[in-house]
Amino acid sequence: MTTNVTVDGVMQGLGGPGEDRRGGFDRGGWAPPLVDTETGDHIDQVYGGAAAFLFGRLTYEIFAGSWGTMIEMAKRPIGVALNSRPKYVASTSLTDPQWAGTSVLTGNVAAAIRDLKAGTASSASSSPPATRCLRPRPGSHSRSGSCAG
Repeated sequence: MTTNVTVDGVMQGLGGPGEDRRGGFDRGGWAPPLVDTETGDHIDQVYGGAAAFLFGRLTYEIFAGSWGTMIEMAKRPIGVALNSRPKYVASTSLTDPQWAGTSVLTGNVAAAIRDLKAGTASSASSSPPATRCLRPRPGSHSRSGSCAG
């Protein structure tokens, strides 16, 4: 499992200055300047090794508005993975996801996630901000079976 967090515990607004301004947060975009080649390669490997992605609604909306729509981002390894694999969103308010390959998990979300991880989910079972790679793709070299970010 991986996550992006500062030493003092900040996980909010890591991608861009205006990404998540809730609560007056004004330090958005803190992560990109810290990503060196080794870190970038690791992140590409984790996302590239995922069979599917699990999001909370807020993170889904941020990702859909960037990785799902911006051509320059969609061409990068993370964008290729995100745009070519199933995406699941745990949400009670999202009803019509626009990002291709997205299903909304409703009802017993914990059971739906267990089914997804076990590979037994049916399309009928899917209609806190986190992104999770549910399991590695067969043959991937990812050291983690799930990731959060």
